[in-house]
Order: sequence, then structure tokens, then C-alpha cells
Amino acid sequence: MTTPLESLIRSGTKLWLDSIDPEYVRKNRAYGATGATSNPIIVADLIQTGRFDKELTDLIEKGSSDEAIAWQLTDQLVRQAQEIFLPAYESSRGDDGYVSFELDPLLEDPACHFSHADRVRQYIALGKKWSQGNPNRLIKVPATPAGIEALADLAAASVPLNVTLIFAASQYRMAREAIWRGAQQRASLATFKSVYSVFVSRVDVYTAKHVPELSPQAQGQVGIVIAKRIWQENRQYWAGKNLALRQEIVFASTGTKDPKDDPAKYVLAFAGSDIETNPPATNEAVQSSGRAMVRAVDQMPPAEVLTEMDRLVDIGKLEETLVREGIAKFADPHKNLLALIAEKRAALRPLAASP
Repeated sequence: MTTPLESLIRSGTKLWLDSIDPEYVRKNRAYGATGATSNPIIVADLIQTGRFDKELTDLIEKGSSDEAIAWQLTDQLVRQAQEIFLPAYESSRGDDGYVSFELDPLLEDPACHFSHADRVRQYIALGKKWSQGNPNRLIKVPATPAGIEALADLAAASVPLNVTLIFAASQYRMAREAIWRGAQQRASLATFKSVYSVFVSRVDVYTAKHVPELSPQAQGQVGIVIAKRIWQENRQYWAGKNLALRQEIVFASTGTKDPKDDPAKYVLAFAGSDIETNPPATNEAVQSSGRAMVRAVDQMPPAEVLTEMDRLVDIGKLEETLVREGIAKFADPHKNLLALIAEKRAALRPLAASP
């Protein structure tokens, strides 16, 4: 009997996991997941469980700073996930089986006072550093001005890329153009891979707050429409370029925020193509639902609903607001991760010092 997640995969969707928890990775690999992604919240949640106290103690004993421990542990967890998904990478010849590694969120933190040029240089240097020796690792770069400016150099250096924090088509277009410009500087395009993570549920949270005049038919659908339009444009852009690997959209932020929503709302909407990166709880809810997933990624609301959205939603304001909030949601969790490591250091110091 076909499970709901198996039906999702059969519809044409690549199922990735929004977690690098080793237990979730193994469980979702059994469901058919072929990739994963990381971020500071995920790493902090894992540290909170106490399951990685030994690894933390070892790093403390080596004299690593809190910042170094954060990155060393993240690198270790991502590598472990990469090993699990390596067969998918190899069988797809580099078209699947990736784990995304997020670059330093503090680069965009206003409190750090980096110049634009400093941010660009750091994105390029860190992207190359954390990509080296990791063929099935995608480097996550945010679609901020500095992140986008760094993309051409990273693509030229053969770094596989996941452009994240995309809320609007304008961000996607700038990122895509920069990556393609850089990719064409490479001696070969055989291993060229880029994906573009469009955040969905945060858009619908935004419209519920800032565009309450949307009709019931349009409210809660704007994120889906934006993502589907970008998906359509992405297919058209890369068609005919004769690339060995697909340049894909990642439908991200697919966990519902409104408790009244069906937890499978976004999973159902994007079934049929490219990549869905779902939180563990979303995959569990889908898997236990018993429902078959069918292709819906190319289905849009009625024309009058689309017209209403285009008339009432100021995309420029939406993008500016959500990118600003997104930067904070990237930076603050990393600060919290560093604070948690400092707490763990104090608690584990007696263990590290004992014979």
C-alpha cells in the first residue's frame, strides 16, 4: 500500500527534511526523503536535548570558542546527514541527495555593523570554506543585497547553492541572474546545481496581519500563488539551456502557522514538482493522514482571485517587511545558539575537567 509521502514523491516531488536531527533524518529517509536542511534553531534544539553533551565536552576540551563549537557541531551534523543522503546524490548523478548548510546569519545583523562589501567578501569566503570537500552540500545564502552580490563568485567557484529567504519574484530573478552569470565562467557546467528557497507560510502570516481586506478565497493563498508563479518562471528560464542538472525551486516554510489550517495545506498545494522541504511534524501529519497526494503545483486559483491578490497586495512592501523580519529570525537564533553553548560550557566544565 502506498503511503501519503510515497504518493507525494511519485507525483514528482523531491521530499527534503527541515531538520538534521539524526533520528529524524533516518526516519524520514525511510519515508523516501532524499535531502535535508540545517539552521541554528535546529542545532540549538538538538543541544537542548542533551544528546550531544559528549560532542560538546570534546570540543570544550580542545579549547574551542563558543562560536567555533557552533560551527564545528553544525558541520558534524550536516556531514552525518550527507552520508545518509549520499546514495541519493550518487544515483541521481548529483541532481538530488543534498544537505543545506546555512552561512553565518550574523553577517546581516545590524548590530554587527558590517559594511556591504564586508558582507559580500565574507559570504564568498565562508561559502567556499564550508563547501570544500562536500559534494552533496548546498551552501545557503540569503537573498539579501550582499548575499545576491556574492552568488556570481560562488557559482563561478563551483559551489552548489541554495538561495534562501526568498519572498518575491524580484529576489529570485536577481539571484538567478547572478548565479547564471557566475556559472558561465566555469570550465564545465556538468555539476552546476542551484536551488531557490521560496518561503511560503510567512507570506500568509503577513497578509493576515497587513492585508485583512482580502476575501476568504484569497486570504491564506498568497504565499502559494507567489511560489507557484516563481516555479513557473523558473521552469521557463532554464528550459533549453541543456544543463545536466535541474535548477529547482524549494518550497520552504511549509509548516502551517494557523492552527485552523490543514497541516498538509502547503504539501498538497505544491505536490508534483521540484522540492518540498518540510518540518518533521508536517511530514508526520501528512504520513498519518492516509491521503494520496496528486499533482497540484500547476493549478492556480480562479482568475478573479488572482486579480484581487494583485490589486490588494503590495509585493514591494511585503518583500521589504519579510526580508527585514527574516534577517532578525536568522540572526537571533544564532545568538541564542551561542548563549546556549555558553550555558552548556558552564554546566559541562566539571565533566570536561574530570580525569
